[in-house]
Amino acid sequence: MTSLFPPGRPALYLAPMQDVTDLPFMRVMHGYGGADVYVTEYFRVHNDSRPSAWILRSIDENPTGRPIFAQMIGQDIPALVKTAQWLLEHPVAGIDLNLGCPAPVVCKKEAGGGLLRNLPKVDSILGALRDAIPGRFTVKTRVGYHDHAEFPKLLEIFRKHAIDALVIHGRTVEERYSTPVHPDCVKMAVEALPCPVIANGNVVDVATGLAYLEQSTAAGLMMGRGAIRNPWLFSQLRAAFAGTAAPVPTCRDLLGYVTRLHDELAASVGDRFDPLGHVQRMKKTMVFVTQGHDPDFEFRIRRAKSPEDFHSACRDHLDRDEPVPAAPQEGSRVFCGFSELLNPQAA
Repeated sequence: MTSLFPPGRPALYLAPMQDVTDLPFMRVMHGYGGADVYVTEYFRVHNDSRPSAWILRSIDENPTGRPIFAQMIGQDIPALVKTAQWLLEHPVAGIDLNLGCPAPVVCKKEAGGGLLRNLPKVDSILGALRDAIPGRFTVKTRVGYHDHAEFPKLLEIFRKHAIDALVIHGRTVEERYSTPVHPDCVKMAVEALPCPVIANGNVVDVATGLAYLEQSTAAGLMMGRGAIRNPWLFSQLRAAFAGTAAPVPTCRDLLGYVTRLHDELAASVGDRFDPLGHVQRMKKTMVFVTQGHDPDFEFRIRRAKSPEDFHSACRDHLDRDEPVPAAPQEGSRVFCGFSELLNPQAA
């Protein structure tokens, strides 16, 4: 697994986020430095499912030239095995299993984070997939369903099945995104497992990334929301690791990023482009981008109904030379508890 990682520094992953980190997003993110390793949006797996053609494009047309893992979510063991075999026919670096999604609709189906309520089932799924996957098999998990005190039992299961890497979102399923992370759980996994462990959750800037690495001793970081908000974050962290000058983007640079993403997403649907629907699609990204800016920016984006509404809000708030705020505001709807990484004694 470590052969996929850059030598001499922590690995940087882009976290998969459903309906956000798709092929157009990967293309745009790569233009700002991008991740070392990518993971697809999850393939929903059930008895009669087939891999989504749209998500497969992220693999087959991978614009980054960097490794990409195909992530599955589900709890039907024969279907998971069959889907893994299909996915291995594509140019993937490996197969990843999602044990972390906290969405209620997913957990009700005993998939994603919902599986953490049924550890014997997790054990069975990991065993079946490890037997069926000849190459790299990785897992993305949370530290428990109800309480992080559940994590040691979960670690025992991971130890049994020779997984090739473990990504840990350092919260429980019930904590969703509204609490500090638990770096001690990530460190526990680092000390218990022979495979690389990657820390995920609450990395919003260079300072929180470096603090999470120090406290967890992880082999790398996975970033989603923080990187969506600031696509320079991967390059800024690489500069911090190397001791070189990091990019300092302006709000006008951020406007360029929003415009590129808008245009890439529009081009990806071709003749099916719907201007009003596209504004709604962009809101899935902008909910993160607006954090740390004037609250009126988020207010206007949320209420934008037309392309004119959307673009005027972006221009009014971003067409200026001031630096992009380094971090979002603490305690927003989408970024909570990250300051605890900078002050662990208070956690």
